[in-house]
Amino acid sequence: MSAAIVGWAHTPFGKQDAETIESLIVRVATDALVDAGITAADVDEIVLGHYNAGFSPQDFTASLVLQADPALRFKPTTRVENACATGSAAVHQGVKAIKAGDAKTVLVVGVEQMTKTPSAEIGKALLKASYLPEDGETKGGFAGVFGQIAGAYFQRHGDQSDALAMIAAKNHKNGVDNPYAQMRKDLGFAFCREESEKNPYVAGPLKRTDCSLVSDGAAALVLADEQTALQMRRAVGFRGMAHVQDFLPMSKRDILKFEGAAVAWQKALAAAGVTLEDLSFVETHDCFTIAELIEYEAMGLTREGDGARAIKEGWTLKDGKLPVNVSGGLKAKGHPIGATGVSMHALSAMQLVGEAPEGMQLAEPQLGGIFNMGGAAVANYVSVLERIK
Repeated sequence: MSAAIVGWAHTPFGKQDAETIESLIVRVATDALVDAGITAADVDEIVLGHYNAGFSPQDFTASLVLQADPALRFKPTTRVENACATGSAAVHQGVKAIKAGDAKTVLVVGVEQMTKTPSAEIGKALLKASYLPEDGETKGGFAGVFGQIAGAYFQRHGDQSDALAMIAAKNHKNGVDNPYAQMRKDLGFAFCREESEKNPYVAGPLKRTDCSLVSDGAAALVLADEQTALQMRRAVGFRGMAHVQDFLPMSKRDILKFEGAAVAWQKALAAAGVTLEDLSFVETHDCFTIAELIEYEAMGLTREGDGARAIKEGWTLKDGKLPVNVSGGLKAKGHPIGATGVSMHALSAMQLVGEAPEGMQLAEPQLGGIFNMGGAAVANYVSVLERIK
């Protein structure tokens, strides 16, 4: 039994001082049910993606979804976590419940509130997604980890500063048209390329414009089995899916290859019966610009070490042969950890049914690819989506 997305909701990402974890969850859960045209009583199961790791004093958050409607009481509800891929872990868990026949309708919520945490504590919380015996003292936190990856990539394949700046500029330009994005400003290549007081080096060759934003926000999906979905006003099906987990220590793998990501893409595309060339767009995990660059190679868009070609030749621009991060990506949209993967699926579903915001909507997209990763290519999730109604 296959599954489809039949409803969604999305808060703006950014600093949400007036919100709490609970209010963000309740807001998107309520709105997603309305969008799907169902009631809380129709929901069979609930999955919440919430990383936390110290961002919120309120842990054990699964049951907060029930605050959206008394009719959700007594529904099986589970919180899942898989670092920065927590949102996609929740989505995949919901799909599995439907495929197993345990549920016909699943409510999936992803949430994080990060900005109320002091900056030093944010770094410590994010670094928990690395292998602490080896990386626990990395200066600059997770930015430091990816700074080391970028430095190693530059050593092996040459200085890629131009390519990274082009990726940052692309995503910020795309983010202007996304009303949910935290930063809706076209920064331009020159600003992203040059070190300045407003764009200092953060870690290794990575500058501030190479790093995704600390953010608050939530997104939600309503999933239904295909038979139910085809009775709804519109539906986006999962043509293919894959989840690949790799070693946590970077010392046990070639970190510049993102091998887990490559395997996840291969498996998802094979399950979908398509090739990368068949995709209309990709939403990929640009926690840092170096990640997007390496992900071009992992998805098979270029050969190893040649990822810069994809951005320099315009392949991944909005009007390129494979638009990547038309939403602005994590770079411009923001990266509230638990919400990110759910957001990727919601925005991709909007694209496929022609409901993306004006300026962000592509012309008649047929297939969308999503890559969401946790840690440094440790938890790797790929979804291939298509409209089925």
